[in-house]
Amino acid sequence: MLLLGIDIGTSSIKVAVVDATTQKCIASCHYPEDTETPIIAPEIGWAEQSPEAWWQHAQHAIVKLNGSGVYDPRDIGAIGIAYQMHGLVLVDKAKNVLRNAIIWCDSRAVEIGDSAFEALGKDIILKKLLNSPSNFTAAKLAWVKAHEPAIYEKIYKVMLPGDFIALRLTGEITTSVSALSEGIFWDFQTNRISEVLMDHFGFDHDLIPTINPLFGIHGLVSNEIAGVLGLKPGIPVSYKAGDQPNNALSLNVLNPGEVAATAGTSGVIYGVSDSMVYDDKSRINTFAHVNYLADDPRVGVLLCINGTGILNRWVKEQFGQGLDYPSMNAVAAEVAVGSDGLRIMPFGNGAERMLENKLLGAQILNLDLNKHNRAHMFRACQEGIAFAFRYGLDIMRANGMSPNVIRASKSNLFLSELFVEIFVNVTGVPIELYENDGSVGAALGAGIGAAFFGSPKEAFATIKPLKTVIPSGSICYEKIYQQWLDLLNKQLI
Repeated sequence: MLLLGIDIGTSSIKVAVVDATTQKCIASCHYPEDTETPIIAPEIGWAEQSPEAWWQHAQHAIVKLNGSGVYDPRDIGAIGIAYQMHGLVLVDKAKNVLRNAIIWCDSRAVEIGDSAFEALGKDIILKKLLNSPSNFTAAKLAWVKAHEPAIYEKIYKVMLPGDFIALRLTGEITTSVSALSEGIFWDFQTNRISEVLMDHFGFDHDLIPTINPLFGIHGLVSNEIAGVLGLKPGIPVSYKAGDQPNNALSLNVLNPGEVAATAGTSGVIYGVSDSMVYDDKSRINTFAHVNYLADDPRVGVLLCINGTGILNRWVKEQFGQGLDYPSMNAVAAEVAVGSDGLRIMPFGNGAERMLENKLLGAQILNLDLNKHNRAHMFRACQEGIAFAFRYGLDIMRANGMSPNVIRASKSNLFLSELFVEIFVNVTGVPIELYENDGSVGAALGAGIGAAFFGSPKEAFATIKPLKTVIPSGSICYEKIYQQWLDLLNKQLI
C-alpha cells in the first residue's frame, strides 16, 4: 500500500508518497515551485493567508505528483495531513470560507489573550490549559467576535488549517484533542473543551467540530475530489496533526525526554514529556502530542521563534542577488566566528512568545559601513538565529527540559553545514540529522491511523540518522552569545 502525506506549510504545500512496506518516500514535490505563498499583512503585526489558496496549491501538488509516473495513484490507500499550527479558519453552514485565515504569526489577538489570562487567573489557566490564551486560535476567534461581528454571526465551525484541507477532501469537519490543545480550547484537568475559556469569550460549543482520534478516520475522499486528483474514491484521511507534533513524529520523537527541532519559516524546539509542564510566563508552550492519551499523557513542550528561515530568506533577497542558498552559505563561512561584531536579532515576524509576546522587529546592530559586507550579513543572520535558539533552549532547561541530543530533518536551515555547526556549538547539544520531513511524517501517520502499522514504533522501525554533528569544543561562541544576549536584554527593558 502507498500512503500520501500533505504538509500545509506557510511558504508552500509539500506532498509525498511513501511505500508503507519499506517506509521509504518514493516521490515528493511542492507547490508553488518557484515562489512562496505570500503572507497578507493588512496591518503591522497581522498575518493572513487564503485557505482556498492552500487547497488549490495542494491539488496542484497532488496532481503533479500523481502524474510523475513513479507509482500508480490508485495504490494510495490512506492520506495524512500536517499543517501550520494555531491558524483560524472559519466556514459557514454551506462550508464556504468566511474570511482569510488568521495564521500562526499574527499578533492582533495578543491583548485579548493576555486580558483573558489576567481575568481568569494565571495559576488557574496554566494548570488547566498549560498556556496563556495569548495570540492562539481561541484568542483570534475572540478578536473576530469583537471586531467582525457580522462574520462571527455566520460561523458554522471553527477549524485549524489541517481540518480545512480534510474538509475539502472529504466533506467532513472533524478535529482532535491535539488540535484543540494548540488552539487553547482544551482543559487538561477535565479532559474536555474548556468551559472556563468558552464562557469567558462567550463562544457556543457548537462552533467546535466533532472530536476524533488523531490517528483515526476523519472522513473519506469524495467521488468528485477523487476524480479531480486521480485517486480512488473512499480513501480515508486517517491522520491530522500540527506541523511541530508531526515533525516530531517524523523523527520518531514520541517518548519523554526525546527532542526534535525545525528551522523553516519559524524555528522550533519540541520536546516530549509525560508531565503537565508549563512556563509561568507562557514563553514556551505545551500541547497534546500525537500519542497523547488521558490515562497515558504525552505532551509536546514547544519553543517557537517566529523569525528564522523567513529572516534568512529576506537577507538572501536583499543582499544575495545571484546566489542560491548553498552559495550564500559558502560565502558566509569565509567570515570569522562572530561576524566581526555584526549582530542580528531575528524577531521580525510577529510577536515572539518566548519574549513574552513583545513585538521587537528584526534588528541589525553594530553595522560598520567601512568593515561589513554581505558575507558578514549572511553569517550574522545564521548566528543570530542560532543565538535565539540558545535563548529559548535556556528557558526550556529552566523548566526541566534538558536534551542530550536534538533530532532534525536535513531541510531548510539544517541544510546549511555552517548553521548546524553554529547551532551545536552555541547550544552545546549534538544534532542528529534525518531524511524524513513533514510530508513523509504525515504519510506514515496516515498508515498508523489506517491500522496498516500496529503502532508508531512499527511505522518508524527503519529510521536511522544520516549524520550526527557534535559540539567541536574548538570554537567558543559563549562570549559572542553573551554579547548578543546583552543587546537583546537592553531591548527587553
